[in-house]
Amino acid sequence: MNIPFSIFLVMLPCAMTASQAAAHSMQDALNELRHSEPYLQPVHQVAPEFSLEDAWGRQHELADYRGKVVVLNFIYARCKEACPLHSVLLAKIQQQIKAAAMQDQVQFVTIATDIEDAASTAAIMRNYGKTYNLDPENWMLLSGGTRNAPGAGIKAAKTYGMDFVVVSGEEQMHGVVTHVIDQQGMMKARFHGLRFQPEHLTAFVSSLLRPEHNEVLLNVGSTPHRWWETWKHQWLTGLLLIPGLALLVLSGIRLKRIRDQRGADAPAFVNAKPDADSSRSDS
Repeated sequence: MNIPFSIFLVMLPCAMTASQAAAHSMQDALNELRHSEPYLQPVHQVAPEFSLEDAWGRQHELADYRGKVVVLNFIYARCKEACPLHSVLLAKIQQQIKAAAMQDQVQFVTIATDIEDAASTAAIMRNYGKTYNLDPENWMLLSGGTRNAPGAGIKAAKTYGMDFVVVSGEEQMHGVVTHVIDQQGMMKARFHGLRFQPEHLTAFVSSLLRPEHNEVLLNVGSTPHRWWETWKHQWLTGLLLIPGLALLVLSGIRLKRIRDQRGADAPAFVNAKPDADSSRSDS
């Protein structure tokens, strides 16, 4: 049966006795998520690496968070419109992650794309977490720092397919995407815009913490849902195949008998020897 997301969030941290049943349950829930969340884009590709500084000049790399699920987003720190709303939305997800006792397994990373003076950008980022209630326990804010080139963050965004276009003054034109990366550094999903449901992203993150997530999500890509994906349809297909295979075997036996009978009723073929003179032409 399909599992509602509210129940799914509670069930995910709990161990199940039958791994196959657990995989089916998770698959059902993920199928439901893919159909109910229009802003989710499942993917399966290596997440681009980055090496950036935080607001205090300490170096951080994506590889530092291997073994954890990473929720990554890019912002223009001086933005007054979409970026603050994006931060507030992700703060809700961080609270849900903490409520599910998963904060030790999930790392939030925000990268600023500002190309203005690096020192002033670092100053903004030092206060950014407090401004939007981002818990520093598992949230890292990267700005490129004072030693990196001012455009380091915007270049990193480019490797993730994000274009932050400098318009004029303190303004950049850009889209809004939240990237979800698994424990092995594989990007598994993009949540586009600001209208997706926070609990849906939390449920997706929770699914990655299941030991069988590789089996379910390995080739999820962006392919359409197939009718045979759920265990119900797999059982139904198996039940239909049994009489089909039996009928095929019986048909083969019947066909063989008919061929044997026809062979028995056919007249015997006489391999007559030609006359010795039959090949001679008249003289």
